[in-house]
Amino acid sequence: MKLVILYTKPDDINAFEAHYGNVHIPLVEALPGLQRWNSARVTDAADGGEHTLHRITELHFTDPTSIQAALRSPQGRATGRDFRQIAPPGSRMFTATPGT
Repeated sequence: MKLVILYTKPDDINAFEAHYGNVHIPLVEALPGLQRWNSARVTDAADGGEHTLHRITELHFTDPTSIQAALRSPQGRATGRDFRQIAPPGSRMFTATPGT
């Protein structure tokens, strides 16, 4: 089970990236139950469409209960506050189940 975060393009990419790497990622890494995470900057719209996203992040957990426990923990609340501070308008979080 994973939590997928889609960040739209920030006004100041350098400031976003500095905060994301120096402040937000350490908060994410402290989430209880987090198995692993990965993140990538979006560089192009391969289908030729509009390029509106800046970064995609995936946080991997064992199941939906562990995601909810992580989000409700003190670390999760701190991470959520920081997300609301740095996430450009239109950024979203989704849960996803691997498989078909």
